[in-house]
Amino acid sequence: MEFAPFINIMSEWYSRDNSRKLKSAFRLKGRSGKRTTNKCIYGYLKDPNDKYKWIVDTEAAPIIQRIFKMTIEGKGPGEIARILRDECINKPGYHMSTIGVGDHQWANEKYRYYWQSSTVAKILAKPEYAGHTVNLRTEKAHFKDKNVTWKDKDDWLIFENTHEAIIEQEIWDMAQKCRTVKRRTDTMGEANPLTGLVHCADCGRRMYNHRSNACKTTDKRNGKVITKKAKDAYCCSLYQIHRNDCTMHYINTEFLKLLVLETIQGATAYARNNEAEFIEIIRAASDVRQNDTAKNHQRQISKNEKRIAELDTLFKKTYEDFATERLSEKRFNQLSQGYEAEQEQLERQTTELQTALEQYDNDGLRADKFLELAKRWHDFNELTAPMFHEFVDKIIVHEADKSSGKRVQDVEIILNYIGQFAVPCGAEADADVDAENEADDKRAMWREYKRNQRAKAKQAQATQPKSKQVPQKQKSTRNPKSAKAI
Repeated sequence: MEFAPFINIMSEWYSRDNSRKLKSAFRLKGRSGKRTTNKCIYGYLKDPNDKYKWIVDTEAAPIIQRIFKMTIEGKGPGEIARILRDECINKPGYHMSTIGVGDHQWANEKYRYYWQSSTVAKILAKPEYAGHTVNLRTEKAHFKDKNVTWKDKDDWLIFENTHEAIIEQEIWDMAQKCRTVKRRTDTMGEANPLTGLVHCADCGRRMYNHRSNACKTTDKRNGKVITKKAKDAYCCSLYQIHRNDCTMHYINTEFLKLLVLETIQGATAYARNNEAEFIEIIRAASDVRQNDTAKNHQRQISKNEKRIAELDTLFKKTYEDFATERLSEKRFNQLSQGYEAEQEQLERQTTELQTALEQYDNDGLRADKFLELAKRWHDFNELTAPMFHEFVDKIIVHEADKSSGKRVQDVEIILNYIGQFAVPCGAEADADVDAENEADDKRAMWREYKRNQRAKAKQAQATQPKSKQVPQKQKSTRNPKSAKAI
């Protein structure tokens, strides 16, 4: 018993050393890109030929895709869980137990359909469904601590495109964006699809939707019946809390939806009909406007890199001359400072040029993605909740101006991938001309139809026997509406 304290100390040293070695091994494995877990998540199975490779579970994949789709449509995790329970879909634990994988090696028939909102939320938060591997998400503060601590998402190690994706990256990102906004179902039985997209131009906060049905109430003072109109509008959220800090920024919801619909219809129609011009317009908004400029940037980057390498060599030679006392300290400081200043300037310029080139390439990719959306959605006269989130990034509402005697309000609609886009004037003029020509054609067809009707009536009256012809009555001074038709 006299050696018990020493034995305890040695045992603790041994445990701490083992913990340090295991942590180092896990970190090394995680940084190498291999998965640190020994099981698959719901929706994937291990490849029989490679234990580090995941393959898609064909039974669970459609359910996961449907969960993400319902999230984009505006449904929350609780509502999605209720829908899955009502449709008698096996929950992840039961499904994994039936195929013999995972930690849930049991099958309870009583709770096989008992989906929970937390289960749906965990599925929506996993980047693995987009085809990525995520390592080192958790840690323990001490080897004696049994509580797991989650790291910040910035500290996660994410390796992209390591296995087949169940959800496309754009859909996954859109679902994460939709989850940041709580769309509560109001007394009218539905949630507004624009919630979370409308922002105040002055304070930058989100605008809240206020809706109510038309109703009649009785004034208690005089007993008169007051009819309240139906209300559906957006107001600044900061104005609701502190009215002195911001203004109302009131805007009607139906008008806002119509404005968004017209903007999307105009942008998609122009993108489909003028693909080359559309891409040039998107690229014209960046610093690099032409292919020739991009080539000049690339040549300048090569020159800068070559000069930076030459400056490194010159600095080494200058230091050698200074070390061998062939160069004075004053002269060495002057030369070294000049070399360092030039090198910093070249590196800064190279970074700016590379950023511009990346932006130029990204502009083309963003235009192509919007073209895909425009081709996927066409001939639509109303917008659904998924379309709002696929097309619209943000809506900025300014305060109305009544100084001119009329209510004028500016609204900025920022679309995904392309930002704020205005259809060129020539395209708008062409559209107006087409609409006017179409209206003229309709009027001409209507006039032709009336002429044909009058000619048929005259022809029928001429072929009718004289004895049977009905004599025309004289014009009456009575009200035409009270006169009986002949």
